[in-house]
Amino acid sequence: MGLKILTEHINVPGIETLKVYRKHGGYKSVEKAVKTMSPEEVVEEVKTSGLRGRGGAGFPTGMKWSFLAKPEGVPRYLVCNADESEPGTFKDRWFMEKNPHALIEGMITSSYALGANTSYIYIRGELLFVLRILEKAIAEAYAAGLLGKNILGSGYDLDLHVAPGGGAYICGEETALLESLEGKRGNPRNKPPFPAVKGLFQSPTVVNNVETISSVPWIVNNGGAEYAKIGIGRSTGTKLISASGNINNPGVYEIELGVPVEEFIYSDQYCGGIWKGKQLKAVVPGGSSVPILPANLILKTAAGEDRLMTYESLSDGGFVSGSMLGSGAFIVFDEDQCIVRNTWNYARFYHHESCGQCSPCREGTGWMEKVLHRIEYGHGHQQDIDLLVSVSKQIEGNTICPLGDAAAWPVASAIRHFRHEFEWHINNPKEATAPGAVYRGQLDAVTA
Repeated sequence: MGLKILTEHINVPGIETLKVYRKHGGYKSVEKAVKTMSPEEVVEEVKTSGLRGRGGAGFPTGMKWSFLAKPEGVPRYLVCNADESEPGTFKDRWFMEKNPHALIEGMITSSYALGANTSYIYIRGELLFVLRILEKAIAEAYAAGLLGKNILGSGYDLDLHVAPGGGAYICGEETALLESLEGKRGNPRNKPPFPAVKGLFQSPTVVNNVETISSVPWIVNNGGAEYAKIGIGRSTGTKLISASGNINNPGVYEIELGVPVEEFIYSDQYCGGIWKGKQLKAVVPGGSSVPILPANLILKTAAGEDRLMTYESLSDGGFVSGSMLGSGAFIVFDEDQCIVRNTWNYARFYHHESCGQCSPCREGTGWMEKVLHRIEYGHGHQQDIDLLVSVSKQIEGNTICPLGDAAAWPVASAIRHFRHEFEWHINNPKEATAPGAVYRGQLDAVTA
């Protein structure tokens, strides 16, 4: 199943405790960094690694770190985005629950690199049981001299806090997260200024997600060049994938970037094929906000090349015939799933989670939900399909934060690839609304 960087010891009994974690090499990166490396050298190793943000955007981590402003006499902060609010994504929750010290080690090493003496883990409000696990692990780290004053006698100080949010999707956006962390309503900020210049408490701040920060210790221990050898091209390293939907083996998988999508779906090492031997209908490869792809386009690009689990391959063809790796929430749909109902369900979510700050998002998400509800429940009109496309275009790119795009892309892509299914719902309302009814025509399905 390839090299394991994050999950090598995930199933070791007691790995959530400091004693067992250190027995398996834990906190070596902290000792190496604070005793033998300068902060700039740690940043350079992360740059060399090619590590990209694992929260969805895929921006080069080392480059993001290098943007951090360093004015004299002004504190800097590292904030871990553990909100994980993207539907279909559960890898970070699982990882923190199983191996909390891996994240804490990453926070210490990364904070040292950034010159931060106070750092925060902002965790989703529903995950209070994980918060308790993190707090216990942090207490162990303090007691062992790995947090607090003069860490390991190096002269470096760091305080680490866990802060729960209120369970709002919008707080997965970094500036809304910072607003919430400051005790305000979680509304996204206008940019510029960017968090690297004015972030938490108007001070220079870096925000990275759980998986990104947890990858840093391996890079420090083994070197950025070794990490860059893993994967393909600019998609270096490994990636945690939250696999769900109509598959035989749902769960979290660590893959080396570059695994063929077909192998990931059908191999017994990963998803194990489609549940009950049914046909593959579609896949949302990176969380609910990325474009859905029909079976033929998720396995092969429009040019006929094998689709790979990489940032570049999944986006090949743009939004006409491609999608995004996103957060790695890989949602599989078989032949019995209704695309219209699924799209309406996503639209309900984004309408509910819009902060309401931008009128295109506030009003547009409501329009899309209502029109999709109308189609799903047998009251649609043919012009509704083009109305949905029009509304999605008016939302996309016209909001302060990407929530507008996240709401628009699933609707636009569903119509792009499954327009015939929307038309069937409208033309056959009685049949479409019958219990268990599913569109069966013109299915570009694939079997193992």
